[in-house]
Amino acid sequence: MSDFINHIERSAIVSSDDCGRRLDQIAAELFADYSRSRLQQWIKSGELKVDGQQQQAKHKLLGGENIEISAQLKAEGDWHAEEIALNIVYEDEHIIIINKPTNLVVHPAAGNRQGTLLNALLFHCPQLESVPRAGIVHRLDKDTTGLMVVAKTLAAHTDLVAQLQARSVSREYEAVVSGVMTGGGVIDQPIGRHPKQRVKMAVVRDGKEARTHYKVLERFAGHTYIRLKLETGRTHQIRVHMASIKYPIVGDETYGGRFRIHKGVSDQLRDTLQNFGRQALHARELGLVHPGSGEFMSWNSELPDDMQSLLAALVQE
Repeated sequence: MSDFINHIERSAIVSSDDCGRRLDQIAAELFADYSRSRLQQWIKSGELKVDGQQQQAKHKLLGGENIEISAQLKAEGDWHAEEIALNIVYEDEHIIIINKPTNLVVHPAAGNRQGTLLNALLFHCPQLESVPRAGIVHRLDKDTTGLMVVAKTLAAHTDLVAQLQARSVSREYEAVVSGVMTGGGVIDQPIGRHPKQRVKMAVVRDGKEARTHYKVLERFAGHTYIRLKLETGRTHQIRVHMASIKYPIVGDETYGGRFRIHKGVSDQLRDTLQNFGRQALHARELGLVHPGSGEFMSWNSELPDDMQSLLAALVQE
């Protein structure tokens, strides 16, 4: 990485209106590009100083002081770069928009230390080693395809995390579910860890709030093609919510239950459904306020070939 990317140099003069306020509070307002926890780290390490002097976070300022940041960014993990092809829809100095394929884990974990999207991103953009989680601010499941945003800088990361927390990022998905739905609606059910199967999520009374909006795009003899909009972003949210109302996503072995098929189905369609090797879920649209320009931008991704083939088979039934 270059020194410019590795190193952050910022300064600001404290207003007289801030007389009597704490250093950490004023720093959070003057340098809103960075998280409070990051600024606290810099104060503690002496990389954020007041008039050239290291101070404690609780130090009271008078106004007129010069706050300076001279911080060296360090690698955020011990991950390794790998040359893995990426489908990049858009890229600039602030963000990357990825169209994720199926069968790609987003983040390294036990049993998946290599071959992930994060490893690929580090090869494509080495500066990401100093951004939390290599700039990954939200995830898609291994077998869910579609659009994801990656932050290329610490400031962009802070901005995008704030947008996700404020629920201002627009995320729309398309899916094929088992069963014929009568119309759209909203699922407002809390999601948390499954009480018995800890690797799964479930609708649970003491879970985190979760809301999924859905509408019907097309109905078939035993299936429905739907569009979904996330209001929250819980783990496996769409898959858990759709299974909870008895319309599981086609191919979802974790939440879909036993294989179901409607009467009179052709052998060809039965074969297509049985061999659809993942959950039929695609992140179709992504919209957000650009961390650099402040303008709202959006991207759209066509359905992948396997979902288009599935829909074609359902249409012919």
